[in-house]
Amino acid sequence: MNALLRRKWLSFAAIFAGPLAWTILFLVIPYLIMFAVSFWSRKFPLFVPDFQFGNYAQIFTEPQYVQVLIRTLKISAIVAVCAVALGYPIAYFLAFCVQSERMKLLLYMAVIVPLWVSYLLRAYIWKTLLGTSGVLNSFLIWAGILDTPSDLFLYNQVAMIITLTYIFVPFVVMPVYASLEKIPKNLIEASHDLGEGPFATFTKVILPLSAGSIIAGMTLTFCLCFGDFVAPTLVGGPDGIMIANILQTQFGAALNWPLGAALSTIVMIIVLTVLAVSERFETAGRVNLG
Repeated sequence: MNALLRRKWLSFAAIFAGPLAWTILFLVIPYLIMFAVSFWSRKFPLFVPDFQFGNYAQIFTEPQYVQVLIRTLKISAIVAVCAVALGYPIAYFLAFCVQSERMKLLLYMAVIVPLWVSYLLRAYIWKTLLGTSGVLNSFLIWAGILDTPSDLFLYNQVAMIITLTYIFVPFVVMPVYASLEKIPKNLIEASHDLGEGPFATFTKVILPLSAGSIIAGMTLTFCLCFGDFVAPTLVGGPDGIMIANILQTQFGAALNWPLGAALSTIVMIIVLTVLAVSERFETAGRVNLG
């Protein structure tokens, strides 16, 4: 018995030793180094190992950092909601309205194919569409609505929300579609047999059973958007600077690694908090449905 148990433990260790070592070496240790550097002092052009909270105090006492954090939270939340508002109907249409499996596969592939295209290219497309010489301005001038190209469509937060929503919609469609596909069709038929209409069936059966996937899609979209720095650079302008752009500046041009590490630690705490809250809601939803 002991020999059998020993062999099981050895097999377990052989399977998980590599991934565990990789996680510790390339995930845990870098995070610990970043957390330690966040307490260092900057004495240009060097960084001095120290234990002080000046970097964190600077973040919360200088309005610019707080404003950027709030702006990033706001834009990420709006993008998450917009992505669900667009992605859920697409997933619903694929799961319940398309009868042909071949057509369903083709449409699903059409949704996720943009993920195979360069992220930079997808973001740059919207800069081309919304620019002064882009498709939108050209159409409005052709239609006689505008006399000259307008710069209202680019380099603002609205342009960022449009771009980020377009980029992250597939991350909502995939989990929601997988969830809707798993809903037993007999539950929907039973709802109809009991006299419930399409809207009541959706609100009482389909929506509760897919709530976990909605939370998962919103969480994934929020976290990805929270760390994005490409879209703000291309279409955001000065009013669209997000926290990732500040991090890029602190670790790059500003050469203030301790402050950048402190900001990174705060960002990581926010993301982990969002993940924990999301997991709590998903667990509560599963318990209630159970």
